[in-house]
Amino acid sequence: MSQEAMSELAREEIKQEAVRRAEERARIARWDLDVAVFLFVVLIIVLILLFQGFGIGIVAPVALFGLVMVWIVGWRRGRQLYRSFYDEELFRLEREKKEAEEQEKRERKVEKTIAETIEETVQRALRERWK
Repeated sequence: MSQEAMSELAREEIKQEAVRRAEERARIARWDLDVAVFLFVVLIIVLILLFQGFGIGIVAPVALFGLVMVWIVGWRRGRQLYRSFYDEELFRLEREKKEAEEQEKRERKVEKTIAETIEETVQRALRERWK
C-alpha cells in the first residue's frame, strides 16, 4: 500500500473517530439547563390551566406544543454542539497523530544514531585489534 493511500486511510479513521466523539458529546450536552427550565415552565403552565378548570381540549395542545418546542430546541442545540465538537475533535485527533508521528521520527533517529555509534565503536575496536 502506498504512503498516500495509508495517509488517506488514517485520515478517514480520524474523521470517523471525530464523528463518534462529537456525537457522544453532543448527545450528552443537548439537554442543558435552558431546556430543562423551559420544560418545567410548560409543566407549570399545564398545571395552572388544569387547576383553573380549563378542559383537556385546551390543556392538551398547550402541553403538546411545549413538548414539541422542547424537542426542537434540544435537537437544534444538539446539531450546533455536534458541529462544534466535531471540529474540535478533528483538530485534536490530527494534532495527536502529528505528535505521534514526530515522536516516532525522533525515536527512529535515536535508534539510527545508536546503531551508528555502536557500529563506529565496533569498527574502532576492530581497527585497534588489527594494529
